[in-house]
Amino acid sequence: MVKIGSVELPDFPLLLAPMEDVSDPPFRALCKEQGCDLMYTEFISVEGLIRDAAKSVQKLDIYDDERPIGIQIFGAEIDSMRRAAEIVEAAQPEILDINFGCPVKKVVCKMAGAGILRDIDKMVTLTDAIVKNTNLPVTVKTRLGWDDHSKHIVEVAERLQDVGIQALSIHGRTRKQMYKGQADWTLIGEIKNNPRMHIPIFGNGDIDSPAKAVAYKERYGVDGIMIGRASIGNPWIFREIKSFVNDGSVLSSPTVNEKVDAVKRHLCHSIEWKGQKLGILEMRRHYGNYFRGLPHIKEYRAKLVTELNPKVIYDVLEEIRDMYSAIPA
Repeated sequence: MVKIGSVELPDFPLLLAPMEDVSDPPFRALCKEQGCDLMYTEFISVEGLIRDAAKSVQKLDIYDDERPIGIQIFGAEIDSMRRAAEIVEAAQPEILDINFGCPVKKVVCKMAGAGILRDIDKMVTLTDAIVKNTNLPVTVKTRLGWDDHSKHIVEVAERLQDVGIQALSIHGRTRKQMYKGQADWTLIGEIKNNPRMHIPIFGNGDIDSPAKAVAYKERYGVDGIMIGRASIGNPWIFREIKSFVNDGSVLSSPTVNEKVDAVKRHLCHSIEWKGQKLGILEMRRHYGNYFRGLPHIKEYRAKLVTELNPKVIYDVLEEIRDMYSAIPA
């Protein structure tokens, strides 16, 4: 068993990474059904929260069947972070997570997300303030460092643990790398095997198959794995990894029927949660991932990403089912 404060997770839990415009309630529901053990919301701006911005506040929506779940926030000012922590606690998640890893320029330029990796003292001070201002267990997601010359993550991990975080997720890239190149898990393993560390350490980056998940588990000794981009359009990756970890069994890939059913439910929940127009528009980023690799799918995908009528979209999805139902995905 892995514990984050009072939150109990199974041995070697699988986590869904917080991803902007991806890890919303409609997508999280699919991941949970497929065996994800702990999920995080999309990251939420603390400035948006304290100003009661509709988009930020909506991201606080969590549902009982998603639990345990963490709400992730990002910001750079201590007072704003404290006030946002109070708002998050009122939403009653199991965990409050701080994003110190987002590499996007508009976040970094405000010294939030991965931007704070240039000022480790401030990073620790902000974390300390939040830990002291909430009753929720606080976790952190971050990267190895700002660039190859500032990979201070071993020191950072110790200092964050010392101020009271309950778990640490580490993406094996620097901010400068963004999402390019190969994730380096060497330092993640070093942190996990540091005798000073006693909190759970979760690795993140490039895990896209059950075999790789098991190989990294054995090589680096992490307590669990956080999966991000590999889950987009593929929530089944959680059940596949779990099966392989548990007994070495390799599950069949989801059929086209399963994929169409999942997409229809995803779209339906997206419309229910965001409204028809936005729900349809934001689903467009997912279709290519769900149906990647199917021969001659291009014409169907073109219809899905241009149509605004939900009935027509559902009809196109049924055409895909009819066309490909006999073909393994």
